[in-house]
Amino acid sequence: MRLRTLLIVAAVIAVVGVLTWGAMRVVKAGAAPSAGQTPATRVKRGPVTITVAARGDLQGGNTEMLVAPMVASDSLAVTFLRQPGELVKPDDTVVQFDTTQQEYNLREAEADLAEAQQKILQTEADNQAGDEETRYAVEAARTDVKLAELEVGRNETVSRAQARDNEIALEAARNRLRQAEQDLVNKKASTAAGLAIQRAGENRARMMADMARKSIESMTLKAKRPGYISLQTNTFGLFVITSGMTLPLIQLGDSVRPGMSVAQVFDMQSWEAAALVPELDRGHLAVGQPVSVSVVALAGKTYQGRVKSLGSPSGQPWDRKFECRISLDQPGPELRPGMSLNLAITAGKLDDVLWVPSQALFERDGRSFVYVKGPGGFRDRDVTLVKRTESQVVLTGVNEGDEVALSNPSEQAQPARAQQGAMKAISK
Repeated sequence: MRLRTLLIVAAVIAVVGVLTWGAMRVVKAGAAPSAGQTPATRVKRGPVTITVAARGDLQGGNTEMLVAPMVASDSLAVTFLRQPGELVKPDDTVVQFDTTQQEYNLREAEADLAEAQQKILQTEADNQAGDEETRYAVEAARTDVKLAELEVGRNETVSRAQARDNEIALEAARNRLRQAEQDLVNKKASTAAGLAIQRAGENRARMMADMARKSIESMTLKAKRPGYISLQTNTFGLFVITSGMTLPLIQLGDSVRPGMSVAQVFDMQSWEAAALVPELDRGHLAVGQPVSVSVVALAGKTYQGRVKSLGSPSGQPWDRKFECRISLDQPGPELRPGMSLNLAITAGKLDDVLWVPSQALFERDGRSFVYVKGPGGFRDRDVTLVKRTESQVVLTGVNEGDEVALSNPSEQAQPARAQQGAMKAISK
């Protein structure tokens, strides 16, 4: 029994010792390094490539936008629609709208045109018959004049009273002839005016029929070049679009407004990358700079391009960004619109300059400084920032080979003191 008690006491002491040792190791592992263990590096001299990294997406360079036609309707129903990403050739139908109303309008216009043409034929026939009657009246009046003239020619052989009657009859015949000729002129003018009005009605009906045919034709949207289909969001019926609101793409059976963008056809031979660059990196960029483009969905595939344009700023003042468009030099058939991209823009190269990792530079109260190690430890030293990249900073005010801290040495001392206090507490 005494031996068993001694063994139990020894086992308890061993467990307590192991737990104490483990606690000390945990405290050492969780504590920050001491001031003497501050991570550091040395100032290097050499070439530095200024690279701006960004994220973007793939877009077609020569984009063809397909827009709903401006027809006399409040809304247009989609009856045929290509799928997003589908490949099309020139003259392939991309979107088809319901043409029921336009076909009805065409039939009405064609019926009005046929009716107007029949009325013109009837009017021309009536005018021809009326002209014949008027011409007959003129010819009859001319005959009466000639007969009256013959009677007047016999006045020398008849009595004076008879001669006077003949002269009066000739004057009356001449008046009837003048009236018949005037009636013929008026008749022609009247029939011509009536016929012109009916021809105007015919032209109007023909124009309405042509407009209906063009409306029907415009309601079939076709691709003008080979490419990929990208459908637009449907904003029909939305008067206010709030920030962060996700809108659905246009689908078969949806209604859209006339003039509303429906789909895009991206040119397969001309691709562009669109990215938003932070305002801090905007000063490094210029049109024509080379860009390395990596497609997230195509592992190991890298394409070369160049900065095509730099847009205007957008976003909140504390998060201002610039739109940057990049053209690809040699795109491949495996590319698709909307693919996510990683962009590395080479903004420039500096030769024979002093540089340190970006985390070695500290900025506070308008100062730029580094912590340089001397005989008494790390001391801050003001420097001049020349260029900055994501991983490197080019500066002046230090010497090649100087050892600089990668973190604030004064902040490293606080965890060290806390570790010492913990060790004392455990030892007690």
